[in-house]
Amino acid sequence: MGYYYPDPNVTIGFTCEPYAVEMVVRGYLAGHAAREYKAGKRKICGVALPEGLKENDKLPTPIITPTTKAKVGHDEDISREDILARGIVNEKEYEQLEAYTYALYQKGTEMAAEQGLILVDTKYEFGKHDGKIYLIDEVHTPDSSRYFYKEGYEECQRKGEIQKQLSKEFVRQWLIENGFQGKEAIRS
Repeated sequence: MGYYYPDPNVTIGFTCEPYAVEMVVRGYLAGHAAREYKAGKRKICGVALPEGLKENDKLPTPIITPTTKAKVGHDEDISREDILARGIVNEKEYEQLEAYTYALYQKGTEMAAEQGLILVDTKYEFGKHDGKIYLIDEVHTPDSSRYFYKEGYEECQRKGEIQKQLSKEFVRQWLIENGFQGKEAIRS
């Protein structure tokens, strides 16, 4: 089915039924995954990680660590196997979500590199309209993605220094350091 676009600056939008998962893809051990790894976990969302990684190391290959898309409260880590077993997404569609996720991450990685950046990790949200899967949320923004500066990355890793990055991680770190995890009940 074709659509008429009255002008190149016009976007056609659809109301989609969102999938109840966020497809988080990671090319580096950073953020939540690094905290889990540091705590001793070697399996994140059902994906095994090798021993001997340091925070911000590049992973052997990008991995998908999905989360639930909570209507209320916080998203939670979930494995591919649990998504399928619980019927959150059927296998055929989940395989398509994985394929789209890897392709988007690859393209985002290439675009970031052209700007002197490393796309560390990001998340994609998908929905369905008339039987077709669409990307439905922001793509590669600082709210949904983490970037390192390419220049200096290797040196920082070698020295064990904090990576210079573009993300909201500094806010998360401040909250964690000040006891705000966001999971406690609010007391009045």
